[in-house]
Formats: sequence, structure tokens, C-alpha cells
Amino acid sequence: MVIPGGYYKTLISGCIQAFGWDMFLLSVGVDPQRFGEYVLEGFFNLTLANIKAWAKAGIDVFISHDDMVWSEGAIFHPDWYRKYVFPRYKKLWQPLKEKGIKVLFCSDGNFTEFVDDIADAGADGFIFEPLTSLEYVVEKYGKTHVIMGNADCRVITFGTKQEIETEIKRCMDTAKNCPGFFMAVGNHIPSNVPVENIYYYFECVNKYGRR
Repeated sequence: MVIPGGYYKTLISGCIQAFGWDMFLLSVGVDPQRFGEYVLEGFFNLTLANIKAWAKAGIDVFISHDDMVWSEGAIFHPDWYRKYVFPRYKKLWQPLKEKGIKVLFCSDGNFTEFVDDIADAGADGFIFEPLTSLEYVVEKYGKTHVIMGNADCRVITFGTKQEIETEIKRCMDTAKNCPGFFMAVGNHIPSNVPVENIYYYFECVNKYGRR
């Protein structure tokens, strides 16, 4: 068992919580340069203080969470992320990397177009919903990185047994042979999932998960 450290409000998630969606989107839209240079820097410093503390805590793994996209993909122009967000991820993760702590990046939404950027910034693995391409992550990073998630919580919640089994088999067929793959439900298993569906989910995981 590995007990990780983690931080939720890294950059974009911090802005969403602090300003709300309307003010956040408006502010970046009005002046993306000043927001990227100055406002994000404040959230960067808050996050860095937390990460430096975690780096001293004796953990082996750190979950770096930032909901920096939505279901359609990027919220802002990709160049904005590459100038103001991903370089800061690299700086934030440096204290962890210096201690040999593995960094797992976690985000809701579809961040397929940014998987390479996140890996280049230093992430050792990815935790993601079914919106992000499991096939792409497996193809590029299946032998080198941790991969967690991708099963659709909507199927586990509302699907038939056959649909649940098909969803588990899809993930297993794609990623089971990756040494760092962990079967998980994207966005976790919420409290409204019928108990019998949860049991059947784990039954299918045991059935298809044996290497």
C-alpha cells in the first residue's frame, strides 16, 4: 500500500475556487498576459509552499491535481498553457523530484492534447477520466509512466451488467499489459452508484485484471 501526499488547487483549480468561473474566464480573456504573469504567480507561490512541505513528509508519491481543461479540451488557447502553466508545473514538481518522489498528475476533462506537455514538465503518471484518450497515453507512455483511471463512472452508475463488463474489458484490453497501469474509475465511484453495480465492477476487475 502506498499513501500519497497531494494538493488540489494547484493553479487553474485555485483560480476557479477563488474567482468563480465567470470572473476567471473574463479576467484571462481581458488580459491573458498580465493574468498569466502576475495572478497565476500568486497561486504558484501558495502551491509551492505546500509542495515543499510535502517533500519533507517522507511520502513516495504525490498527486498533483489541477482541473485545467473541461470536457471539450482546453479552456484557453494552448499557447497560454504552454507559456504560463506548464513551466510552473515543472518548477512546482522540482522539490519532489529532488527527493525521488513520484508525481502523478490528475485532472478532470479531456487533456489529451496536453499529455506530452505534462510529461515533459516531469509527471511520472496520469490520473484521468474517460474523456482523455487511454489509447494515446498507453501508446506514448505505457511502458514508462503510471496510468490510472479511464473507466466511465456513468456506466458503473447507470449501466447494465453487460455494459459494465464491456467498459472494464475496454480498459483492460487497452492497458493491462502496461507495468504501471492501475484500474480505476475516472472521477471515482460516487455515492449514488447501486451497491450491486459496485460489486459487479470489482468482479469484472478481478476477472479481466489478472496478468
